[in-house]
Amino acid sequence: MGEKKVVNALVSGGEASAGPPLGPALGPLGINILQVVNTINEKTKEFPGMKVPVKVEVDSDTKQFTVEVGVPPTAALIFKEAGINKGSGTAGTNFVGNISMESVVKISKMKLDVSYAQSTKSSAKEIIGTCLSLGVKVEDKVANEIYDDVNSGKYDSQFI
Repeated sequence: MGEKKVVNALVSGGEASAGPPLGPALGPLGINILQVVNTINEKTKEFPGMKVPVKVEVDSDTKQFTVEVGVPPTAALIFKEAGINKGSGTAGTNFVGNISMESVVKISKMKLDVSYAQSTKSSAKEIIGTCLSLGVKVEDKVANEIYDDVNSGKYDSQFI
């Protein structure tokens, strides 16, 4: 078993190509770049248009490779759920979108493995905080109001 070479990149979901950043990094390793790109596109097709972290491990002797796909950044997931392209330039005063608590729970479950939070409820609070900084309301409420609802147990049935 040869030495493992690792290439980390941020690619658009389902739209990776042999150009930068993958091509120049994988080219010197002597593997079939098109095969790697096709594998990445297959694994990231559920995140169209979103930037997705990808890790490619290549065995330098056998030229075998593995592709690990991460979860897109929290902001990108919020933008997708809210149907917006960018956040508010004046977060906290101007709001550009709104998402449901169901969407917050969905994102928090996706991010739980890479978060410091120990429960879905704690992770949801992190997501709500990110929504505030992006200028996105949750359930048509600002962060303070939705935090109170979460702390009072109003949404506990969704955190299971």
